[in-house]
Amino acid sequence: MTSLESLPPADFYHYEHLLSAPERAKLAQLRGFLAAEVEPHATGWWNDAEFPVHILPKLAALELSGPDRRAYSSLFAGMVVAEMTRVDTSLATFFLVHHDLFVQALHDFGSQEQKDRLLPDALALKTTGAFALTEPEHGSDVAGGMATTATRVEEADGSVHWLLNGAKRWIGNGTFCDYMLLWAKDSETGQIRGFILDANLPGVTRTRIENKIALRTVQNAHITLDDVRIEERDRFAGIGSFSDTNVLLRGSRIMVAWQAVGQQLGAFDVARAYAVEREQFGRPLARFQLIQSQLVQMLGNATASMALMVRIAQLQDDGGGAGPGAGMDQVALAKAFTTTRMRETVASGRSILGGNGIVTDYKMAKIFADAEAIYTYEGSQEINTLIAGRSITGMSAIT
Repeated sequence: MTSLESLPPADFYHYEHLLSAPERAKLAQLRGFLAAEVEPHATGWWNDAEFPVHILPKLAALELSGPDRRAYSSLFAGMVVAEMTRVDTSLATFFLVHHDLFVQALHDFGSQEQKDRLLPDALALKTTGAFALTEPEHGSDVAGGMATTATRVEEADGSVHWLLNGAKRWIGNGTFCDYMLLWAKDSETGQIRGFILDANLPGVTRTRIENKIALRTVQNAHITLDDVRIEERDRFAGIGSFSDTNVLLRGSRIMVAWQAVGQQLGAFDVARAYAVEREQFGRPLARFQLIQSQLVQMLGNATASMALMVRIAQLQDDGGGAGPGAGMDQVALAKAFTTTRMRETVASGRSILGGNGIVTDYKMAKIFADAEAIYTYEGSQEINTLIAGRSITGMSAIT
């Protein structure tokens, strides 16, 4: 029988070798952590819809957060998320919500006092964060339809606080996080404001969203806000309009596109191993032409997706100098393309496993289901397609 160790890697064109030697060593360290601490347990966590809070200290010890501030490249940051997703999409989703949305917001929009007060524990994962933007009635149209309000109250002594009212939905990490970056509309001016919300304040109700078919390990919450008092010092002074969210959403959208790469690599890993080891009609599945065709298409999709994301990473790093950077339209195209290819890839993987592809015991069912969440969040495939379409035609089909 063919040894899996003797076969070429899923990184068929060796994009990993574009990383520096320290980055490759750090990626290998991450793989060791995932193999020992996550892979043996990920399916059980998913089946039970439980988040493994106990592994966060070990994850923090890898010092993967804020890679740009540790002199790592954008390519390394993307490959970290892809590698996590390859093993467990839910853990990768926790990581990017906490680091690429909440922690990044502190870096980009926080005052020095807010950074000094909150960043050390957030980077060490002693505290966890969430990003509360989506609402029960507003997803893709939340920019113009935000219903959550923030009312400014000035006391007789001149001190200021805010009262938050409304609801948020699909908030990842929302059931257990310590803080949320919460977006609300100023009830007087109509401006969009951002707040550092202590999730345990009076008036905050958190309810776990049940019965999910994807990302079951991720603790998504429905958040209700009833006259929640928040001090002026916890308002993001650097956020003055909804356009400020684009700084964060552009980065997180890139990472979700990297998740689509990782999801395909994971599907390929599982499908190839199964095809090599499983026998039907007296020979391994991998000996059948149709199975080889599916595996090649899966690898082609994953490789094309990775190639696109490697270029996005190069544009990200170019943007720090005199280069063009990665525009929101380019990021939208990347997210739309990679998630479309991902859907094809995981469907082929599930097909290769036959009936065993619909039970989580063989991993593929989890991969297949989690792909549906990646396809939708951080801008659905359709919305990202229309953003790219607006760019290449000069005409908007959204509004």
